[in-house]
Amino acid sequence: MRFRHPDGSTVHLAYCTNVHPAETLDGVLAQLRDHCEPVRRRLGRDRLGIGLWLARDAAHALVTDPSALRGLRTELEHRGLEVVTLNGFPYEGFGAEEVKYRVYQPDWADPERLAHTTDLARVLAQLLPDDVTEGSISTLPLAWRTAYDQERATAAHTALTTLAERLDALHELTGRSLRIGLEPEPGCTVETTRDALAPLTAIGHDRIGICVDTCHLATSFEDPHTALDALAQARVPIVKSQLSAALHAEHPHLPEVRAALAAFDEPRFLHQTRTLTAAGLRGTDDLGEALAGDALPDASPWRAHFHVPLHAAPAAPLTSTLPVLRAALTRLVGGPHPLTRHLEVETYTWQALPPELRPRARAQLADGIAAELTLARDLLTDLGLKELP
Repeated sequence: MRFRHPDGSTVHLAYCTNVHPAETLDGVLAQLRDHCEPVRRRLGRDRLGIGLWLARDAAHALVTDPSALRGLRTELEHRGLEVVTLNGFPYEGFGAEEVKYRVYQPDWADPERLAHTTDLARVLAQLLPDDVTEGSISTLPLAWRTAYDQERATAAHTALTTLAERLDALHELTGRSLRIGLEPEPGCTVETTRDALAPLTAIGHDRIGICVDTCHLATSFEDPHTALDALAQARVPIVKSQLSAALHAEHPHLPEVRAALAAFDEPRFLHQTRTLTAAGLRGTDDLGEALAGDALPDASPWRAHFHVPLHAAPAAPLTSTLPVLRAALTRLVGGPHPLTRHLEVETYTWQALPPELRPRARAQLADGIAAELTLARDLLTDLGLKELP
């Protein structure tokens, strides 16, 4: 979905396909048929943007077989889909029964991460629509915080510098300008936007910036305006923003609130949980850990890294951090010029919701994704953007 900003530039809105498990190219092609095109049809659009997730095997197949890459582009066009952004965070196995800490491997100190992201960039350069010259890829925020010492930090920074050089060369070769955005996430080396300032300033290349995920921003209790102002002051480019909402519990000390939270404690994904105390931010690596005894102070609200559907806040006594998303979006695209032109709805946890809230069939999932995109579209038009055909 494309929107015209009042300054005349085009803002792209997509939804991320990491909600659909696929490790191979055949699986990706099936996604386009079974999920992406049905969402487009529900929205009544001739064209729908998707934030494509390509696992290692799928990306490798595309970069080593030009005919396969041409076939994917043809399939996208046939189904009325377009790609201007990729989700390069998960490497493989994102559809596994248990993902948890595995999603952070390999990290930016490992050669596999650089090789995979280079493959993604080469693929994206060929998938961009003919009238689009700028693409974006979101990626791991360097590493999970444990076992990340100075030696690994140096290796990660070197890898990102090498990637920037490869993106420069790709631009010269194809005319397509691609940028990478580190995506701050609770528990990682770069947990907040503030944490991103030092490494990104040290790398100092305009092709390496930040991806602002509004669920992660909210989970860490960051004020959107303060965070985005700091990025602007440091001249850190906002490569893309993922529009998502976290789980919010206003009164976590109450038994009924803990019982409601427990329904979201599931075995597949990590749900880092945070609370803001007088002494600063406190947290646990997972929701179950927070609920166990007194692992986390409960005198102040809790927020959990659980991407809840944008259009459907959890039932009371829980809610979502949609207001944080609204505030961030106002700052991102509501000013005289957009701070980013790539927006991506990223609710990958549909099948991890409490059983009674999960879609029971493809049609229900398509309905839900379409409803999220409709909400995002309405937020953008309320900010003065005009939806394009």
